[in-house]
Amino acid sequence: MLHVPSDHIWRPDIVLYNNADGNFEVTLSTKAQLNYTGRIQWKPPAIYKSSCEIDVEYFPFDEQTCLMKFGSWTYDGFKVDLRHVDEVPNQSLVEIGIDLTEFYLSVEWDILEVPAVRHEKYYTCCEQPYIDITFNISMRRKTLFYTVNLIIPCMGISFLTVLVFYLPSDSGEKVALSISILLSLTVFFLLLAEIIPPASLVVPLLGKYLLFTMVLVTLSICVTVVVLNVHFRSSATHRMAPWVKRVFLRALPKILRMRRPVQDPPVKVLVRTCNGTELRDASSSQGSPRGSFEAAFEELQQHEPACKLHGTLRPPRQSTRVAADADPEDAAPSPGNLPGRPSPPPPAPGMRLHFCPDLQRALESVHFIADHTRRYEEHIEGI
Repeated sequence: MLHVPSDHIWRPDIVLYNNADGNFEVTLSTKAQLNYTGRIQWKPPAIYKSSCEIDVEYFPFDEQTCLMKFGSWTYDGFKVDLRHVDEVPNQSLVEIGIDLTEFYLSVEWDILEVPAVRHEKYYTCCEQPYIDITFNISMRRKTLFYTVNLIIPCMGISFLTVLVFYLPSDSGEKVALSISILLSLTVFFLLLAEIIPPASLVVPLLGKYLLFTMVLVTLSICVTVVVLNVHFRSSATHRMAPWVKRVFLRALPKILRMRRPVQDPPVKVLVRTCNGTELRDASSSQGSPRGSFEAAFEELQQHEPACKLHGTLRPPRQSTRVAADADPEDAAPSPGNLPGRPSPPPPAPGMRLHFCPDLQRALESVHFIADHTRRYEEHIEGI
């Protein structure tokens, strides 16, 4: 056996047809082994880069198959009969076409199979066949990294959308939570776009899932805004439209076979007064509607006869100071208002009385609370 330089002997021009870097020649020319039988063995080291079509529809649970096609660039099959070293006669398929004993394991891909197939192709211009050997390299992506860092967080964030509807409206965080979920899904979608090859022809199922979830989160934000708008409406800020009453209070209860709630019987409560305690109706004690300031005065004189009056009665929400033209004797307490004496009769219609500032502010506050409670009860009864 002789070792001679490969440049001193004839070598077939075998190249990789689907080369990706444009370098078709072997970079390092090692020596060839010459046997006395005429057999020559030449094993040059080489690095080949080939193009491959990637299908990322099932990313990251995808399997890819790449082809490497080797053949003679100028010689036909009659001059160079290209065959695999492990090829069996009358069979063009070799199950294990590449020796993987010295293959370094990849952290991202697993090699499934590497068959080799011999093809004889005829062209219309020539009668000679052109032979090539095609290696089919099947690979499967390792999914642990993408499952832990991409899929599980995306699904966890997506399930948080349900909690938006469970969160109370009074908390004020429904819209903030929805927008935070939407921003998180957007970040994961951008991360997925960086991982996937930009030349892919299809959108992966994971990307479709993220897009669909983002649309649902956007719809949940719109629904949340409507829910908050309805929740914070009251009789003091809005009036119910007539069509809403017809639809939700008349039509829908009949369709859903619902009955209107029965009003509870009046409840008696114990109220503390200046003269002791009294038993009154809960509805009247919690703000019975009074139409005027004089009615509040009459109720005060009825239940609180010990309270003193000063001057003349004036309309509510006016100045509490004594008028400049008022008689000073009118501001002095009358003997009938002293403790232990009977109270004077109620003022005649049109008669104007004047309270002390503290008492007048208290009556105005009670009047406001009564009006607000009356409107709220009317709103509840309408619902």
